[in-house]
Amino acid sequence: MTVRVLVADDQDLVRTGLSMILDAQPDIEVVGQAADGRAAVDLARRLRPDVCLVDIRMPGLDGIEVTELLAGPGVPDPIAVVVITTFDLDEYVHGALRAGARGFLLKDAGPELLVQAVHAAAVGDALIAPNITRQLLATLAAKAPSSRRTQPIEQLTEREEEVLALVARGHTNAEIAAELFIGLTTAKTHVASLLTKIGARNRVEIAMWAYDTGRVAD
Repeated sequence: MTVRVLVADDQDLVRTGLSMILDAQPDIEVVGQAADGRAAVDLARRLRPDVCLVDIRMPGLDGIEVTELLAGPGVPDPIAVVVITTFDLDEYVHGALRAGARGFLLKDAGPELLVQAVHAAAVGDALIAPNITRQLLATLAAKAPSSRRTQPIEQLTEREEEVLALVARGHTNAEIAAELFIGLTTAKTHVASLLTKIGARNRVEIAMWAYDTGRVAD
């Protein structure tokens, strides 16, 4: 199955480079490019790509606004959004993830991680660059302590606490399964249970909740 992607970035060189990397993959097709936020939203609504790769800083509408319009809580048929930025502690990133983005990457993350993020978003998963996950989320949690939730909707099991910590550190389901010596299906089941108990929409929100509640320290 081919993953259809829309690339939105106001820098021509970056937009072209990202598109070339993705188009070189046998199972990914770039179906559109946009140089500003408004064009990205219009193209996404018209083309209905599987994933939108969106720069956090763009003219017209920024990445947060694009994410809210395409993947926000009130969107009836959301499109997967992965945000990219030059700065690992960009103040906009927190808003984009809260708005429903399924991933966060630095522009220098490299082709392999870029492709992984697109594939993850396409199947309903989410990926934050592992090398910056702890620093990013811990810093954001420290800046917004008033928003902390101290208890889940339902008590977490010991295994779910272990899975929670690994999700918060950027581990994929396969990596969680290997780390805990459990099956991939079992790992997915635990993640699904966390989503329900925490009231999160995706694994990015699981990770943010782990830091918000102090369950994972930097």
